[in-house]
Amino acid sequence: MKSLTGTAAIALFILRRDRIVLPLWAVWLAVLPMITLSAFRELYPTEAQIETAARGFGSNPAFLAMFGPVFRPNLGSLTAWRLSIVLIVIGVVSLLAVIRHTRVEEETGRRELVGAAVVGRHAPLAAALLVVIGVDLGVGLVSAVGLIGQGQPVAGSAAFGLAFALSGIVFAGVGALAAQLTANAGAARGIALSALGLVYVTRAAGDAGGAGWLLVTSPFAWAQRLRPFAGEQWWIALPLLALAVGLVWGAVALSAGRDVGSGVLEQRPGPAGASPGLGSPLGLAWRIHRGLLLGWTAGFAVLGAVYGSVAEGVGDLLRDNPELRDIFERMGGVEAQIIDLYLAAVMGVLGLIATAYALQATLRPRVEEESQRAEPVLATAVERVRWLGAHLVFAFAGPVFVLGAAGLTIGLTFGAASGDVGGEVATNMAAALAQVPAVWVLVAIGIALFGLAPLATSALWGVYAAVVFVSLLGAILDLGQWFLNLSPFTHIPGLPAAVFEWKPVVALTAVAAALAVTGVLGFRRRDIT
Repeated sequence: MKSLTGTAAIALFILRRDRIVLPLWAVWLAVLPMITLSAFRELYPTEAQIETAARGFGSNPAFLAMFGPVFRPNLGSLTAWRLSIVLIVIGVVSLLAVIRHTRVEEETGRRELVGAAVVGRHAPLAAALLVVIGVDLGVGLVSAVGLIGQGQPVAGSAAFGLAFALSGIVFAGVGALAAQLTANAGAARGIALSALGLVYVTRAAGDAGGAGWLLVTSPFAWAQRLRPFAGEQWWIALPLLALAVGLVWGAVALSAGRDVGSGVLEQRPGPAGASPGLGSPLGLAWRIHRGLLLGWTAGFAVLGAVYGSVAEGVGDLLRDNPELRDIFERMGGVEAQIIDLYLAAVMGVLGLIATAYALQATLRPRVEEESQRAEPVLATAVERVRWLGAHLVFAFAGPVFVLGAAGLTIGLTFGAASGDVGGEVATNMAAALAQVPAVWVLVAIGIALFGLAPLATSALWGVYAAVVFVSLLGAILDLGQWFLNLSPFTHIPGLPAAVFEWKPVVALTAVAAALAVTGVLGFRRRDIT
């Protein structure tokens, strides 16, 4: 037990450092189920309306891809269905928090200073996991109590809270494992977020694409199969717990076999002579960024194919649901419009996900600087702006390729089903690329932080988390338009359902350009740290 000496003291220190951020996230995530349940109760006041909505949403491939199945026609099951996206949010928050208090501490040298005191080898990792898992359990407990207070069954509420908590705990383990693999915090975040994205894609494809065997590979699918308010399957908690324990055990085992500050995946020395492609900053940046860019582009192409293949099924929701069709027609809508609304929602989600890639590319110059690889390059005739600009090519152009790939495959698959491949490819690529200016705003915030306050660049992930929260949950929480406007994605025209407007796109691009220029000028003048 000597390896855990000092765990409690470090855990208290983590709580002190995150005394504002973690409680805010925990409170919002915990009260969200209560707010969503109340909203559904107003939207579907009768049992017949609840049953109609559950039947329509639960049988439609498009909604299955986005949220998963509705297991029973009741308010609790509808709430669990709609908030399945929160399982991802909890996973992201948990893995980022663990990496922040483990790998970041090693990368900055603080872990070595702490280790010089009476602190066990595994105490920092144990403290980070203890805090994050405690917060996850707290979110699940408060969610369950809140639903019980609104008259929902105790068993279903407990299963709902357990699904929330276990999703966070599993991805806390993913973050702990990723933190051992690489010596760089940015790379650890990339590994963990890529793993999360992969299991989300397999969940979506398994629920909507008929490949049910894929659900076995996704912890998100397991958590949903706890079936809150729909004949709870408590045994599903066992494989989730086993996975979490296995991830934590793997992280501890890897931590015990490496030096502080290093990673398991050590960088191998390259050849003695550089290839001609490395003779310029852009060539070097391509070598650094190519794996990340190609991986994300391939992943988005697959995700776009999944979403596009089920888009035609949104129209079936109206054809098979006379009550919903009558409501939609009274509002002046037609079947094509609901498909466009679905595609617009998909594009918004893809834009948020693509931002994670863009931020990884944006923070890469800081990684090069902290690892002391930037200084030898800048000691040559390479100018600072040229070196930074080479990396920013991928930060700004990368999201174009990533989102373009998704728009292309959505257009191809949906166009093949609707009989208009050419038109749908053009329409959906335009809708996907319309998200790019909002992504650029967050990229530019990162550049400004890198140039003006490099020690605060990790705060960019906090900004991203806030934007995701506002974009996905702000409308559900009815927080007001002024609050929604804090997200740059709120200002993007919702193509293909809306009419394209130049003004918000130009305004967002101008803001991004101003912030980026400010960051570049700041980098020219500051010291290399």
